[in-house]
Amino acid sequence: MPDDAGIGVRAFVEQIMGIPVSVHIRAHRPGRDVIATAVAAVFARLSRAEAIFSTWQPTSELMRLRRGDLALADADPSMRVVMDLCERAASVTGGLFTTDLVAPDGTRGWDPTGLVKGWAVDDAAAVLRTVDRIAFSINAGGDIVCGLGRLSDALANTWNIGIEDPADRSRISRVLPITVGAIATSSAAARGAHIIDPRTGAGLTHPGSATVTGPELVWADVWATTTFIDPTALGRSDGFADYRLWTIDLPRPASDTRRSLRCRGSAPSSAS
Repeated sequence: MPDDAGIGVRAFVEQIMGIPVSVHIRAHRPGRDVIATAVAAVFARLSRAEAIFSTWQPTSELMRLRRGDLALADADPSMRVVMDLCERAASVTGGLFTTDLVAPDGTRGWDPTGLVKGWAVDDAAAVLRTVDRIAFSINAGGDIVCGLGRLSDALANTWNIGIEDPADRSRISRVLPITVGAIATSSAAARGAHIIDPRTGAGLTHPGSATVTGPELVWADVWATTTFIDPTALGRSDGFADYRLWTIDLPRPASDTRRSLRCRGSAPSSAS
């Protein structure tokens, strides 16, 4: 229920991309129709991204492109946008981010899975930024964007984001406060060896997790994946000073003599 100032909360959830996607709103008069309409547009954008980029749907534009049934020139314009982002991600991570992956149907080809969810949520969040007097968070399977609408500075309280312990998923190891920005975590704890080290071609099963915070979810997600492979990668990058890495029990590369630390956070210049 709204308080005396008319400020209240509202939550929405849908199953998209095979995961629960929730939108939480703090707003002046949260029952306004404009809010429900904007959230519906968020879900519609995410559903559209799934229809274009899903590796699970044989009829998606991505899978048709991989089979040669669809020319890039005839694909949705977002396909080229995501391709360009993937090329940049591979470049800035020194090749630790890869799109050369095996799909659920067993075929190998171009697969932007490691980037496209973050890009899609960032894109969908733009809808909520046009709504007056709201603060919001969008949670897509643990990858989160927080932000404000127009005329919303008075609502700029923090969202407290819990990071689960990868060794005991019933436990929260750290809480990170975010008002405006994004957070993404990579780990093998829930999904096993789904993160591929392109240097070896093997899926990673090592313990620990990598969490990255920053302005955009697309890059927080890329760097979370990359630093799960190599925790020193973000610290070697240029142009990402606004992104910060937090690790839990993550092994360091053999070339790094520092000990693995539990629940360590650092600025990118000295990545943990």
